[in-house]
Amino acid sequence: MSQVLMLSGWRYRILIGSVVCSALAYLAFSLWGGWSAVSAAVSRVGGWAGVQIVGLVLLGYGLRFLRWQVYLNALRHPLPWWPSLKIYLSGFALTTTPGKAGEALRGVLLKRWDVPYPHSFAALFSERLSDLLAMVTLALMGGSAYPEWRPMVIACLISLVFSLSLLFRRGFVNAIEQSVAHRSGGFARLLNHAVRVMQLSHRCHTPRRLIGTTLLSLLGWGLEALAFFWMLTAMGTVIPLTSAVFIYAVSMLAGALSFMPGGLGSAEAVMVLLLVSAGVGLPSAIAATVLLRLVTLWLAVGLGAVFLMMQGKSQDGDFGGC
Repeated sequence: MSQVLMLSGWRYRILIGSVVCSALAYLAFSLWGGWSAVSAAVSRVGGWAGVQIVGLVLLGYGLRFLRWQVYLNALRHPLPWWPSLKIYLSGFALTTTPGKAGEALRGVLLKRWDVPYPHSFAALFSERLSDLLAMVTLALMGGSAYPEWRPMVIACLISLVFSLSLLFRRGFVNAIEQSVAHRSGGFARLLNHAVRVMQLSHRCHTPRRLIGTTLLSLLGWGLEALAFFWMLTAMGTVIPLTSAVFIYAVSMLAGALSFMPGGLGSAEAVMVLLLVSAGVGLPSAIAATVLLRLVTLWLAVGLGAVFLMMQGKSQDGDFGGC
């Protein structure tokens, strides 16, 4: 009997429905911005610059995959790089689920490699924390031109560091474990699972690993910020690199904290607002935002869909079995 968790029926419909609804929402946003402005922006960027921009984004994916491998190794589940890469990219297919929760699909696929669910969730949890830390750091690095936003970003950093120190304080985690050890009920079971994930996450956040994974996160997401800057430059929109990095990072933070599917709506609104405040015309700001999301969010979803279909074929039908 396959150990792969069933992904069919209502679960499958909910996941696919989330992706479809997100795509329709993005299409509506694009139409509101005007296809003429978007098509004109594509023409200004050109083919060669477009290839370079996509190349930067793909390289960023590669660095984040290396970080994923570090987490799996820390959890004592070293996987060959090609199967692991296919599983990692398959998770991108469900990036448009709220809070990227659908990327937990990797846990279903990793089960075939005898990776228990708490371990794969610990890797995913560590990845999300690393993403947030990288975005806050990038916002601070590029925030010199936006002093009015600096207190908010610093407050986010302080909150994140405090949360990390609390989550990874063994005494705090052990206290939660003891308080729910003899309780029953759904909430107690949920807390037990959360405690187990936090305990496993300690392995991913030793000082040496934390430095390495943070650098990989900064480089991976920094390449997307650089791609955003190159895109604006190719469109003829001149803003400083530091401003582009800040706008990108704060927009992605807004999308992540909104828990909207793929950050849709919130990330775009903040990006357009900040671009306009930097002196970019509204049509150009909307066009740049649409283009960036096409080569980051929707490129990831497309790649993920391809690799997810490859997973289904390679498992000869076991993917939907139980």
